Amino acid sequence: MNAVVSGTSRGIGRAVAERFLRAGDRVFGLDISAGTVEHPNYSHFICDVRSGVFPDLPEVGIVISNAGTLEEKDAIEVNLLGAMRFAEHYVKSASLRSVLFIASASARSGAEFPRYVASKAGLVGYMKNTALALAGRGVTCNSISPGGVITEANRHILDSESLYEAVKAETLLGKWAEPEEIAELAYFLTAVNRSVTGEDILIDNGEMLKSNFIW
Repeated sequence: MNAVVSGTSRGIGRAVAERFLRAGDRVFGLDISAGTVEHPNYSHFICDVRSGVFPDLPEVGIVISNAGTLEEKDAIEVNLLGAMRFAEHYVKSASLRSVLFIASASARSGAEFPRYVASKAGLVGYMKNTALALAGRGVTCNSISPGGVITEANRHILDSESLYEAVKAETLLGKWAEPEEIAELAYFLTAVNRSVTGEDILIDNGEMLKSNFIW
């Protein structure tokens, strides 16, 4: 299977690319930064999803939109419009099997900076619209909404004992997820799953559920 993944130079995107490579798939990675994955079945392209210019790739079966930014000024253009342009380019593939968007738990909770929240909430809505459009072709389309994940983008929290303890305390399981956990779910939803579509899957260690019952 040929998979195209955006944002593969680090974090979740790199973990997703490596998961597909372990399964023996061919992976095409796109990122604004140089590639960091070394594998004979991996090809890397320097690409900014905001541009709308993407490489033409052979027999794309799986499309995973992961590229994103935490920068407020760029959030709508990268996280939403860039993801839309990326997906719209590759869903034309006659070999298409599955599409997946990496959204955020913030799309549900609203607990982030406003443009970031809006970009991810819009992405979930766009995922549902895409699922409707692709259903007639038998193509599944879903999104994953991670909560806290141990990545370089969150280094300022991970390197601060007080901040990291505070954010872990906001979850039921007292931890954040590893990128590989997100990648495993991404692999299942795209390469294995044939019946789940139009769904946003939350993976946040129970942060959304946590509450203090007062009687």
